[in-house]
Amino acid sequence: MPAPSTAAAVPEIPRLALPGSRLRRLGIDTGDELVAYLRSDSPICRAEGFSAHSRIELRIGERRIEAMLNVVHGELLAADEAGLSESAWLRLRPGPDERVVFAHAPSVESLAHVRAKIYGHALESGQIRAVMRDVAARRYSGMELAAFITACSDGHLSFEEIMALTEAMVDSGNHLHWPNPVVVDKHCIGGLAGNRTTPIVVAIVTALGLVMPKTSSRAITSPAGTADTMAVLAPVELDLGQMRSVVERTGGCIVWGGAMNLSPADDVLIRVERALDIDSEGQLVASVLSKKIAAGSTHVLIDIPMGPTAKVRDAQQGRSLSQLLQRVAAGFGLQLQALLTDGGQPVGRGIGPALEAHDVLAVLQCRPEAPADLRDRALLLAAALLRQGGLLHDEADAYLLAARTLASGRAWTQFQAICAAQGGLREPGRAAQQYPVASTLAGRVAAIDNRQLSRTAKLAGAPLAPLAGLSLDVRLGDRVDVGQPLFTVHAQSRGELAYALEYVSRHPRIVEVVPP
Repeated sequence: MPAPSTAAAVPEIPRLALPGSRLRRLGIDTGDELVAYLRSDSPICRAEGFSAHSRIELRIGERRIEAMLNVVHGELLAADEAGLSESAWLRLRPGPDERVVFAHAPSVESLAHVRAKIYGHALESGQIRAVMRDVAARRYSGMELAAFITACSDGHLSFEEIMALTEAMVDSGNHLHWPNPVVVDKHCIGGLAGNRTTPIVVAIVTALGLVMPKTSSRAITSPAGTADTMAVLAPVELDLGQMRSVVERTGGCIVWGGAMNLSPADDVLIRVERALDIDSEGQLVASVLSKKIAAGSTHVLIDIPMGPTAKVRDAQQGRSLSQLLQRVAAGFGLQLQALLTDGGQPVGRGIGPALEAHDVLAVLQCRPEAPADLRDRALLLAAALLRQGGLLHDEADAYLLAARTLASGRAWTQFQAICAAQGGLREPGRAAQQYPVASTLAGRVAAIDNRQLSRTAKLAGAPLAPLAGLSLDVRLGDRVDVGQPLFTVHAQSRGELAYALEYVSRHPRIVEVVPP
C-alpha cells in the first residue's frame, strides 16, 4: 500500500470573471501599450478594487488581451462602459454589439528572473526563454521592460546569456525558410547619421542574381531606420505571403520585419530601447542576429562605423563587437563578416526618412548631384556581399562589377521592379518648414557631431514626421565663409522647427568651424 502523501492537495480555483461591459473606442494613441479605461465608480472597479495601473485581462469569447487600467474620474465613460486605447482596440477587435468580460490578469512569474538580473545574477536559458515568452505576449508593462533592458545593459550579459537571448528571440516568432542555398543580408549597427546604403545594395546584388530578402527595423535611437526611409518610397508592411511573392519575382525585397512577426519579443524591446536611448552590446547582438536567423539568412555582412561621435567610438570597441557577433553567429551556423568602416561624419546629405530617400534615388539614378560618399560606401558593401555570396572572389573585381551595375542603370531598373512588386514606387516629398543654420565664423569644418545632428533631426520630428530631419550642407575639411549654411533643418510644423532650433542654439558646435 503506498505511503500517504504529506503534500496537501491544492484545488484548482476558478478565476473570477466580472460582468460584461460595453466597449468604446476612445482613439487615444498609447503606442504599443495596451490600455483599458474604467470609471472610478463603475461596478467592476467597486467590486474588485481595481486601481490605476492594475493589470487586467479582457476577454471576448476566445479573444483575450492583458492591459493596464487607467481610471477615469468624470463623465467621459458611462458607469457600464469600458474604453480602449487604439492599440488595445486593434488587438482585441471587438464587434459592434460584443461585450467584454474583465478578470484579474494572471501573475507574471518571469518577473522573478528580471529581479534576479537586477541584483546581478546570471540567468539560465530557460529563465531567459520565459522572460522573452512573456515579453512577446505583451505581458510586461513599460516600466518592467525598462527594468529588464537596464539590468542587461553595460556589459551585464555573459556570452552564454547572449546566446540564450538570441535563441529565445528567434523562437518567439515566425521563421522564414528559402529554397536557395545562399541567402545574403546586411546590417549597419547604426550610430552614423544618414548612411542609407541598404536600398542601393539590395538593388545591386539582386540585379546580379543573389537572393536578398531584406527585413529591416524602424529607427531605435536614430532619426530614420531603413524601414522608415523605404516606407517613403514604397509599401513595407507586407505579410509573409506578400514578401515571398516579391522575392520570387525580383530576388529581393526591403520590408519592415515587424509586420511578419519575426522575433516579436525584440520588436517590443526595441520600442523601449528607443525611449531610453539604450542599445547595449549584448542586446544589440541578440537583436540583430535573431532577426537574421529568423529571416532565413545564410550569409550576413555587418557594417560597423567607428568615430568619435558614432555608436562605436574606436577600433578596439569595433573589434570587440565584431568578434562577439562572429562568435554568436557561428553558434547558429550563420556565416558572418564584419566591416569596420569610417564613422567620422554622416554619410550622404539627408538625415530623416524622406531626405535620405532623396539621396538613395539620386545615387540609383546616377544623378550628378548624388552624394559620392553614399555611392562609394554602398559599392563597398555590395562588393563584399558579392564575394560572400560566391559570385566573385577578387575584391577589386567585385567592386568593379558593382560599380558597372550601378552606372549602367541595371540597379535602378531592379529597384523600380522591387518597389513595383511591393506596391508601387512613390516620390518622396519635401517639408514645408526649412531653416538654414549658418556659420558665424570663416574657416574650415573641423568636426561634425553625429549624435547632436541626429538629436536635432529627431527634435524636428523625424522619423514619425517622415519629411522632417536635416540636410547637411558641408563636409569635414570644407572651407566656409560667415553666413554660409552648415546644415538646414526641415520640419512639418512651425512648432517642431522651433523646438529643434532651440536645441541648436544651445549646441553651437554641432558643426565645428575653426579659423584658417
